Amino acid sequence: MKVSTLSLRNYRNYPAVDLSTDHRVNVFIGQNAQGKTNLLEAIYMLALTKSHRTSKDKELIRWGETHAVLSAGTVRKYGDCRLQLDITNQGKKARVNGLEQRKLSEYIGTLNVVLFAPEDLEIVKGSPGVRRRFLDMEIAQVHPSYLHSLNQYHKVLVQRNNFLKSGNAHKSTNEPLMAVWNEQLATYGSKIMTRRQGFIAKLQTWAESIHRGITGGSERLEIGYLPSVEMQGMEEETVLFDRFMIKLTQAKEQELRRGATLVGPHRDDLSFRINGKDAYSFGSQGQQRTTALSLKLAEIELIQQETGEYPVLLLDDVLSELDRHRQTQLIETFRSKVQTFITTTGVEGIRMETLDDVKLFHVSEGAVGEEPS
Repeated sequence: MKVSTLSLRNYRNYPAVDLSTDHRVNVFIGQNAQGKTNLLEAIYMLALTKSHRTSKDKELIRWGETHAVLSAGTVRKYGDCRLQLDITNQGKKARVNGLEQRKLSEYIGTLNVVLFAPEDLEIVKGSPGVRRRFLDMEIAQVHPSYLHSLNQYHKVLVQRNNFLKSGNAHKSTNEPLMAVWNEQLATYGSKIMTRRQGFIAKLQTWAESIHRGITGGSERLEIGYLPSVEMQGMEEETVLFDRFMIKLTQAKEQELRRGATLVGPHRDDLSFRINGKDAYSFGSQGQQRTTALSLKLAEIELIQQETGEYPVLLLDDVLSELDRHRQTQLIETFRSKVQTFITTTGVEGIRMETLDDVKLFHVSEGAVGEEPS
């Protein structure tokens, strides 16, 4: 798949942009704080309806305006498709070929992307929340129903946490209400955990092979799933539901004391081990970078395996951050497989001679100029 055109109206620092991006590699060149990343963020938004940089939609709307519009022409194996995302302070609306989608969860998956940015190193050395977000965004692209389960789970979680904080949860008259929330939490939580487990198993297969290739066979990468409810191999949802309910019963007194839900996928984590050692605690910065790179390259292959098409790759100022060996690995992956969008302050750090069908764009103060082909 690829993005053939990109149009923005009142998005971030762009009053109006219309670009032809019908090239295998599109490079946005400009100094810092000119809006290069905003262009990649717009494509990411069109794919996932969420920004990777902020959770506040109003920050996406150009200062002084009331709404923003993003649209793109996309090419997939089953035909061309026009995507549009309208953003206001009241929310977002998504359209496919002019038809408004009833739910955003039904829209996601129309365009698949993989974003690789310097902050992706945090997947390895950051907080569990960063790793859960990584999981959720990637799984939602290939399994839209996962997003529905996730949204429902978080609604129940918020209600249950508010009830626990209120101090009323210990009253026996409120036990039936807590029982309903427990059942809902376990129902949606089991679906989420089962899907996460399957995704991580597939990601492990690809990432281990890629990591071995990057390191010349000297390192073995292992990705582990660390759920808050014990899982023994590939669990059935019904078995996991029962175990989830038991765990909630066991945690009841502690949850009442702390006023928070202590069991469920909102407390899950991932582990990364290199040659048996934890990459977070013992990995060098080079090993952590290689792990992050292996994960991103594995995502590309996994999405292709799940959807039958390679995703669009977004590289936000990362090529110049990689040494020549890692840059070569990344370029060799995308040069023949995926359409790629790159941001950079200059092409000096990129091996341009290795790229085919390249279009250069110069970005300055909310304006984008194209270099002649």
